[in-house]
Amino acid sequence: MKESIYSGMKYYTEGVIEMNKAERFWDKTASQYDQIEKKDEQTYHQIIQRTKPHLKISDVVLDYGCGTGLIANEIAEDVKEICAIDLSSNMILIAEKKAKERNIANINYAQAIIFDERYKKGSFDVILAFHVLHLMENEHLALQRMNELLKPGGLFISATPCVGEKVVLRSLLYFTGTVGLMPSIKSFKKHTLIDTIEKGSFSIIEADDLKKSSHEFFIVARKL
Repeated sequence: MKESIYSGMKYYTEGVIEMNKAERFWDKTASQYDQIEKKDEQTYHQIIQRTKPHLKISDVVLDYGCGTGLIANEIAEDVKEICAIDLSSNMILIAEKKAKERNIANINYAQAIIFDERYKKGSFDVILAFHVLHLMENEHLALQRMNELLKPGGLFISATPCVGEKVVLRSLLYFTGTVGLMPSIKSFKKHTLIDTIEKGSFSIIEADDLKKSSHEFFIVARKL
């Protein structure tokens, strides 16, 4: 497993320019992020309601790509502790402010990547990755690392737009990513997303659409 961590760190070190570009993009987006996401508030409500039944009050959770804390702040009362990480420091500042305003004390927000060495093997009962996998340069390494961080039998819960199901949207997103208007987006299809997660040593226990019109796929998987 140490070898996989090293490979992941090496991969991200080599891709530091792309990471910095993505960080700048999300830092600029942070102040408007909540307003943008509120346009699809129903999706976030569905994610929260479908995630909560899989959580226990004793759980230690990692929220990977937490953004401005839209989900972490809502599930904090259902778990023991949340480590919420994001590439964007501006996102983290906003999330921390919102948690403080609500007197939420069991979330540790931090600017970090999944390969950060402060997070140790077998540390988490549940890892959340909402709207993250399609933005990864190498989702296979990320899933391998998440599997490593989970305790035996731990859960991986995700929601991922499968834009590969829509040809026009796939072409548009490919163009915007190519010209640098936004980070590149993987054009997952549902079956390829399931296959990718299963290859990360996970067993799928739940998988279906959050909303058919958007092809957003909600998946719960258990570490093998």
